[in-house]
Amino acid sequence: MDSAYSILRDLFTAAPRFTAESIPDLSGKVALVTGANAGIGKETARVLLTKNAKVWIACRNVSKGEATLKDLKELTGRDAHLLQLDLANLRSIKQAAEEFLRQETQLHILFNNAGLYGPPIDMVTDDGYDLQFGTHVLGHFYLTKLLLPILISTAKCSPEGTIRVVNTSSIGHTFGKLRFDTFVDGPKRRADSTKRLYGQSKTGNIIFSAELHRRYHDQGVVSTAVHPGLIDTEITRHFNRYLQRLCPWLVWDVSYGALTQLYAGTAPDAAMLGGQYLIPWARVGTPRPDTQDPQLGGELWTWLEEQVAEL
Repeated sequence: MDSAYSILRDLFTAAPRFTAESIPDLSGKVALVTGANAGIGKETARVLLTKNAKVWIACRNVSKGEATLKDLKELTGRDAHLLQLDLANLRSIKQAAEEFLRQETQLHILFNNAGLYGPPIDMVTDDGYDLQFGTHVLGHFYLTKLLLPILISTAKCSPEGTIRVVNTSSIGHTFGKLRFDTFVDGPKRRADSTKRLYGQSKTGNIIFSAELHRRYHDQGVVSTAVHPGLIDTEITRHFNRYLQRLCPWLVWDVSYGALTQLYAGTAPDAAMLGGQYLIPWARVGTPRPDTQDPQLGGELWTWLEEQVAEL
């Protein structure tokens, strides 16, 4: 019932009061957007460029990333920067973070945006984790962990509340609570559904985001989770044929999809929303209650730390 109500709310939500024009000038700010070669990530990067930010787009496929750089240049007249990053490979994440740190001394906004929906059950990460959980949660956790030192050091020389980590979740979090024994490939995971595993990963995004804020807000890092809305992006390629037929009548343009995370990452008043879950369009929402449980947040954080301890 709750998920049905939330979907209907998304479909008939009022026009946004926060728009791209609401974003302040971002001159001197450095932003990193994962999954920025298409969809919401690309639109987020485009808008940030129009506001004078220095933008890094993190993409797995270099050729697609280079094509995106060209598109963004044509759309905005400004140059973005490409970082090769495969969130389904922990060593790739480490290499990407090291490369970023070689080239930058500051990072103001990290958009943990990249995502996928419902891949075949036999698809796992290079390290053997469920592909959706490994990409959405473990991958973004490890990237954030490696970039925390630069985020914290940037916070020390920046106005309070301006250093943001924005974690893209979904209304799909209502479809799946955490089952730790399905994070890694095995019989229990193989017997699960890709829809529930997706929901589990989006639940993980919210829990991680809230726990990140608990641990690091006193060092100047504002962490929020966002549900971007039902948006017309490539993520629908894994929908079943019935949903694909309905999509033209259900989804919003990608320009709307970027609004809530742009609000979380740039709006001055969003500095006070650390630990919150935002919904379309740029409003505070209420996620499933267990996502706000500090004990569960600590358990997930411990598990995530254990996976990358030896890298």
